[in-house]
Amino acid sequence: MKKIICKKEYDTATATLVKKVTFGAFGEPDGYEESLYQTPEGLFFVYVNGGEESVHPTEDITRMSKAKAEEWLKAHE
Repeated sequence: MKKIICKKEYDTATATLVKKVTFGAFGEPDGYEESLYQTPEGLFFVYVNGGEESVHPTEDITRMSKAKAEEWLKAHE
């Protein structure tokens, strides 16, 4: 997935996956995944996607500061 946020491109195809966390099993309506990525420029973003009854019913990208990315990693240890 690719998304432009504040004139910067965030693309899962060109960024490096740092960590992926899955909640539930594939195909469950309330299951979802969150994946932290780092762009070649050093920017961080989270890609989310899930079932129609999950907290992430559609795929999306949210940019993140380095401090927030570190918090996200710590929360998902």
